[in-house]
Amino acid sequence: MAKIGVLSGASTDTATKDTTLAGGRLPQHVAIIMDGNGRWAKAHGLPRFEGHRRGVEAVRRSVTAAQEIGLEALTLYSFSSENWSRPFAEISELMGLLKRFIRSDLKRLHEKNVRVRIIGEGHPDDPEIGTLLRETEILTQDNDGLQLTVAFNYGSRNEIARAARKLAEEVAAGCLTPEEITPDRLSAELDTAGLPPLDLVIRTSGEQRLSNFLLWQAAYAELVFLPVLWPDFDRTWLENAVNEYARRERRFGGIGSDGY
Repeated sequence: MAKIGVLSGASTDTATKDTTLAGGRLPQHVAIIMDGNGRWAKAHGLPRFEGHRRGVEAVRRSVTAAQEIGLEALTLYSFSSENWSRPFAEISELMGLLKRFIRSDLKRLHEKNVRVRIIGEGHPDDPEIGTLLRETEILTQDNDGLQLTVAFNYGSRNEIARAARKLAEEVAAGCLTPEEITPDRLSAELDTAGLPPLDLVIRTSGEQRLSNFLLWQAAYAELVFLPVLWPDFDRTWLENAVNEYARRERRFGGIGSDGY
């Protein structure tokens, strides 16, 4: 890929859009499927937990880079509803990492004007995690900088089913007619309601699938699959993906600028 311009002289809490990136055309909302922690650990002869720990460091780098570049919203797929099938010991390690991340990074995120939002169904068995996640949202709810959304115990098909169920209940109660159920109305019931439209989905590790992540929201998003394993992800990789996004012509079902 061509050499990418580097943002200079912008603070992370008041970052402006870097017009040297993407020819000035930045995505508003970027989502990342953070994949490859286990394979990174195996490649380095380390336990899987170390891969997850290094993955947390990549999260920190990514949030900082998103602010410096000037993204409006960043959504991270941290733990899917299907991840509960993993070994109990690994799940316990992941939950411990999540707790430590919140306790150690919440103040810093708040000071940097980041608004944190959690989507998904929370933790079914650990009230401490639920409390920490709620405290995170409450503390940062008035911040107007980067919108950082963390998808935790999240599955897109379940999200869509919950939204449909809510609309069905409103119809049954006589508050809504079937004709009033439109794509926009359903979108308003999704976990991501209020966020900018999703422009770009990045997946690391070379895998090329969405894995039940933001299926409705990604209908017209650009997809970029990167060969890097998540613990090695950094600003350069994010810039590469943003520039790839800028090179594409988004037709939204229409005709391209070349008439085709």
